[in-house]
Amino acid sequence: MTSDKFRHQLRHEAQIWQAEGLIDDLQYEQLSQRYQFNTLDSTARSSFIAILVGLGSILIGLGIITFVAANWQELPRVGKVTLLLSLFIGVNIAGFLLWKHPKESRQRLGHGLLLLGALILGANMGLMGQIFHINAPFYELLLAWGIGVLAMAYSLRLTSLGVLSIILLWLGYWGYWGSAIALSWSTTSITELSWSSLIGQHMPLLSAVLFIPLAYWCRSGWIFALGAIAIITSLEANIQPFVWGTFQRGWVTSIAFALPPALLWSYDDSFLVYGNFLRLHRHSDRHIKFGSFQPIARNLALFTLSVLFIFAATTTFWDSLAQYTEYVTSRQVNRLLLIDAIVLTGIAIWQWVSLITSQRSRRRQQNFTTIIIGIFICIIAIATFWHTEVTNISPFATFLFNVMLFLFAAGLIRTGLAKGGRRAFWGGMLLLSLRIFYVFLLSATGLLFKSLVFILCGIGVMAVGLWFERHIRINYPAKS
Repeated sequence: MTSDKFRHQLRHEAQIWQAEGLIDDLQYEQLSQRYQFNTLDSTARSSFIAILVGLGSILIGLGIITFVAANWQELPRVGKVTLLLSLFIGVNIAGFLLWKHPKESRQRLGHGLLLLGALILGANMGLMGQIFHINAPFYELLLAWGIGVLAMAYSLRLTSLGVLSIILLWLGYWGYWGSAIALSWSTTSITELSWSSLIGQHMPLLSAVLFIPLAYWCRSGWIFALGAIAIITSLEANIQPFVWGTFQRGWVTSIAFALPPALLWSYDDSFLVYGNFLRLHRHSDRHIKFGSFQPIARNLALFTLSVLFIFAATTTFWDSLAQYTEYVTSRQVNRLLLIDAIVLTGIAIWQWVSLITSQRSRRRQQNFTTIIIGIFICIIAIATFWHTEVTNISPFATFLFNVMLFLFAAGLIRTGLAKGGRRAFWGGMLLLSLRIFYVFLLSATGLLFKSLVFILCGIGVMAVGLWFERHIRINYPAKS
């Protein structure tokens, strides 16, 4: 469906073209009939009326809410429940009917009401808990709220609801993780597990099962990126007791640092994009261009490698990793936390085997990049395992990761120059600059000399940036 903004711009340009003689009256009339220029004014009036109605509805709603809040204590329990359910159902029904309307302005209003309905769902859950005196931690409300919004996102295929559900579940998970640390997570026994603790302990796998299919269902790169971030962050949080503890420390530490880039870089969804999934949605009413999410996964893999190299290129990182605390004491519960790491490791190995076996049908440049990334991941796994399980190799590990950092940054800069990619080029420059600045700031030089170096570095960055933009403008005019 063509947006009203585009039709306004096209009508304006078509009038200019007609005045300059680039198109004749017949061509202008054909454009007018094709894009319905004559309905733009009425559409604008309808949009203005919809905005007024929406603003008035919000004010009326605020007035009703204020009135209810003033008389909330006097209402009986049945009246409170009826009022909350009526508000939730009414807003969602109105939003759904407007969202299915063919006019874009009403679709936007309906979309907003559906999003408001998702927010009302959380408010209703909290108020219901107060009405029936349900004592539960706040993170359980966030988890239950996120599950409800996730069901709405699957049923309506709305990206906004999917993003909201990921944020709610992610916040609920971190609330559980913080409370588990405060209550000494390692002393919790299996008999004390609840539904929220099961979600918290297995959030990585649940994120993969719930969020990644939703990304394809909604055809949203935002949902895929946030879902991948939720998988990686919850995985790292769950296995932190092993990284800094004493039980089964070596191989778990290798998983903690090597698994995220390995899992993300080897991700391949070509069988979904070009296979049965698209044929299933061929007759969908949403004609949206849909592609692979593999570039998003690989960009996240490069980002995780960059962050790891920045920290692991310092001696402080390896010295702190060589130390451990008695953080993990209950092996029974902590073994359960390893289930997600083991399953995701198996998935990563399977993805890499599939990636290696399918390399013959891909370009040589992609093969070379994958080989380099694979070597980096293997070195990360071996170095961390050897350092934590065999012997302390802080000086050698620091030197090794500095070499990998500079090779990685040089590869990004080379890719940016070869393909005219600004993000790759400036990502490599930023990585090099951060490492150089860190070393330089720790050096025993005077402030006057440091200020001079900072000024020279600023001039150098500006010169390199201008040269790179000129390079793109000459060699890649389509990207300039």
